Amino acid sequence: MNVLKFGGTSVANPENIRKTLAVVRTNSKDSNILVVVSAFGGVTDLLLKAADLASKRDEAYHTIFQEIELRHIDAVKALIPVTKQSAVLSGVKTRLNGLETLFEGAFLLSELSPKTADLIAGHGELLSSYIISETAKYSDLDAEYKDSRTLIITSDAYGKASVDFNETEKRITEFLKTNRAQVNILPGFVASTIDGNTTTLGRGGSDYTAAILASLVNANELQIWTDVSGMYTANPRIVKQAFPIKRISYREAMELSHFGAKVIYPPTIQPVLEKEIPIWIKNTFSPDDEGTLITNQPNGKNRPVKGISHIENIALITLEGSGMIGIPGVSKRFLEVFHQKNTNVIMITQASSEQSICVGVNQADADTIETAINEAFELEIVRKRIEPVQVEKDLAILALVGDRMKSHQGLSGKMFSALGKNNVNIRAIAQGASEKNISAVIAKTDVKKGLNILHEEFFEDRLKQLNLFITGVGNVGGKLLQQIKQQQSYLNEKLRLNIRVIALSNSRTMVFDEKGIALENWEALLEKGEKASPDVFLERTTNLNIRNSIFVDNTATDFISRKYSDYLRNSIGVVTCNKIACADEYENYEELQRLSRKYGGSFLYETNVGAGLPIIDTLNNLVASGDQVNKIQAVLSGSLNFVFNNFDDNTSFHDVVKQAQEEGYTEPDPKIDLSGVDVARKILILARESGYRLELSDINNESFLPEESLHTKDNDSFFKSLITHEASFNQLLANAKTNNCRLKYVAQFENGKANVGLQQIPEDHPFYDLQGSDNIVLFYTNRYSEQPLIIKGAGAGADVTASGIFADIIRIGKN
Repeated sequence: MNVLKFGGTSVANPENIRKTLAVVRTNSKDSNILVVVSAFGGVTDLLLKAADLASKRDEAYHTIFQEIELRHIDAVKALIPVTKQSAVLSGVKTRLNGLETLFEGAFLLSELSPKTADLIAGHGELLSSYIISETAKYSDLDAEYKDSRTLIITSDAYGKASVDFNETEKRITEFLKTNRAQVNILPGFVASTIDGNTTTLGRGGSDYTAAILASLVNANELQIWTDVSGMYTANPRIVKQAFPIKRISYREAMELSHFGAKVIYPPTIQPVLEKEIPIWIKNTFSPDDEGTLITNQPNGKNRPVKGISHIENIALITLEGSGMIGIPGVSKRFLEVFHQKNTNVIMITQASSEQSICVGVNQADADTIETAINEAFELEIVRKRIEPVQVEKDLAILALVGDRMKSHQGLSGKMFSALGKNNVNIRAIAQGASEKNISAVIAKTDVKKGLNILHEEFFEDRLKQLNLFITGVGNVGGKLLQQIKQQQSYLNEKLRLNIRVIALSNSRTMVFDEKGIALENWEALLEKGEKASPDVFLERTTNLNIRNSIFVDNTATDFISRKYSDYLRNSIGVVTCNKIACADEYENYEELQRLSRKYGGSFLYETNVGAGLPIIDTLNNLVASGDQVNKIQAVLSGSLNFVFNNFDDNTSFHDVVKQAQEEGYTEPDPKIDLSGVDVARKILILARESGYRLELSDINNESFLPEESLHTKDNDSFFKSLITHEASFNQLLANAKTNNCRLKYVAQFENGKANVGLQQIPEDHPFYDLQGSDNIVLFYTNRYSEQPLIIKGAGAGADVTASGIFADIIRIGKN
C-alpha cells in the first residue's frame, strides 16, 4: 500500500483536481492507496481571517464566508455530472451551514477559543476531501471517503495537538481489516480527541497526516504531490538556476524543511524515518518528472552540499555582559524565558568567552521576548553586570545543508568568503558538531543576493554570473555590447562566465531588466526606456542588490565619475574608460582605491591609458613585484598620433582633426585631446600607479594650440579657430620637415616631474615610425634600465577601447 498526499495547489481548482485524480488513477492500478488532500489553495487562510473578523464583531466575515461557499459550490458544479450534483451539493451545504454557525457564534461571543479555531480551520480539508472523493466515484475510480478524525487521535492541546500513536494505530489497524476500497480519500490536517472533538496538527499538517498513515500502515512509500518537481537546491522562485535534488537523506530533508524549504512540513519525516519508508516529492502538473527521493541511503557520490535554504522575518536576541562569565545557569535562565513564552528558538549561538549568547526567533515574537528577558535579568541589569537585551530585526537565516559536509574541508570559509566578497554582512553564525548545517544570519534585504551567491558557489559548476550596469552606449558602449553578444558562448564554455547586461543608459533614456537585457535589440529597448538620471540609475542598481554587479562607465563626464565611490561602497565593481576620476585630486583617487579594498568592489581602468593596451596592468605588475619605475616616455594620444601622422602638405590641419573626430579617435570634444589635457591625465595616472603623489596641476603642459582655440566654448567655434590659425599649424609641420623629424605629442615622467607637449622626433627614435593611432610607452626601471620595457599598439578607436573595457570585466570574473 502507498500513501499519496496532494497539497493546496494540486487541488486549488477543478482543473487541478482532475489532474490530481489522473495521478491517483495511475497509482491505484498496482496497489491500494490512501490519498490525503489539503484544503483548496488559500482556503485555510480565508477561514482563519473570517474567524478573526467574526471574533472582533466585524461583519466583513460574511463576505469571506460567501467567497468560501461560492468556491466550493462552483467546484461541485464543474466536477460532478449534472444528474448527480444534488446529493453532493446537499452534503457541501450541510458542512457550510455548520461552518457559518461557528462564525456566528464567534461573532456573538466576541471570542475565538482555540477549540473553535481548530474546528473552523479544519473545514477546508473536510470540504475538499468530500468533494474530491465524490468526484473520484463519478470518475470510475473505486474510491471511498474516510474522515481522518475517526483514525488519528490527539491530545486536547488545540492548535498544537500531539498524536496518541497507540490509539491511532489501533484504529487504523481496525480500519484496514474492513476496508475494501481501492482508493480511500482522507482530509489532511484534522484529527480528534478521544471524545471526538476536532483538533488540528498545525499548519502544514496535511503532510503530517500522510506521514502518520504511511508509518502505521507500513506503506511501501509516501508520495508528496505538489506544484514543483521535487526539493530544489534553493528556492527556484528566487534562484532561477536552482534544480531538483534527485536523492536526499531524511536528515537533510528535515534540515532543509526546518530552514524554509516549503515543499514538506518539518515534522512530516519523523514518523516515516523510524521505519525507513521512502518519500517521493513529485509534481502534480508534471507527473513524469523524476522528482526527489528521500531515503536513508542517498547517493554517496553527490555534492557535499545538498541544498541552500532560508527563513525570513528573523529577529536576533542578544544577551551580553561581564556578569555572565563563569556564572553557571545564565544560559538556562535565558532559554527558560523562551519556554515560558512558548517561543520557538530557531537558531542559537554563544561566544566561547561566555560573555554573550544570542538566538534567532520569529520577528513577531521579538517584542514580547525582549520585555520578558529584561524582567528576568532585571537585578543584573540594574547592577550593570548584564546589558539590556539587544534586538535586531529584519533579518534572515541562510543555511547550507548536507550530510557529507563534515568530510569536506573549507566549506564554512567558502560560504563566508563568497558572501563577504559581495558585501553581505554576516550578523551571527551557527554550526553543529555534526556539520550537517551551517547557518548565517544576514539582513533580510540581502536574501536574494545571498542565495544566488551561494548557489553559484556550490552548485553551478563554477559558472560565474556577472551583472553589468552600463552607462554610455555611443561608439565605445555600442562596440562593447556587440563584443559581449559575440563572445557569450565562448565565455560560457571556456571561462565559465555568464555575462548579463541588467541596465543601459545614455544621456536621454535608461532601461533595466533584472533577467538580462536582450542584446539583439538593445537599441529599441533603450529608445523606449524611462528618462535617464544618474542618481536614479545608482539607486536602482543598489536596490536590486544583485551579486557580482559591475558598473561600466563609457562616458567622459565628470558627474558620472563622481558616483564611483557610491558604487564601491555597495561592493559594486567599477570598470571605466573615463579618466576624470583617476586624474582628479590625489585624495579622491586614493579614496577610490581605499573603497575598492575595503568593500571588495573591483576598480579597474586599464583603458584610461592606451585604450586596450595592457599598460596599467603591466605597470602594476612591475610595481607589485618590487621594481622601481624611474622614467616613462610615451606617446599616449592615439588621436593626436592619428592627426599628426595624417597631417601633410596636401591636407589641412582642420580636415585631419575633423576626420579623427568622425572616425571616433577623439573625445566628443576634440579640444580635450588637442589641448594636451587628455595626455596630461594619462601620464598623471601612470605616475600615480608608479607610486608617486602628483596632481594634474603639477604636469607641465606645453600646448601647441593658439590661445583662441584653447578658449573656444563649443566644437563649432573650435573648428573655426583651426581654420583661422591654419598658417601656424603649417609652420609647425614645415619646421619638423626641415629637421628631418616627425611631430609627436610626447608625455614624459622622470625624477618625480612630468610634462607633455609636441616634439620633433628624429629618425633614430622609437617614436619616429609610430603609425596611425598607435600608442607607445617606454618604461625605464631598475630592471629595465638600459633597454626599456616597450608596449606598443593601437591606442585609440571604439573597437580597441571596448575590448579593453571587456578585458577588465573578464578580469573581475576570473578573480
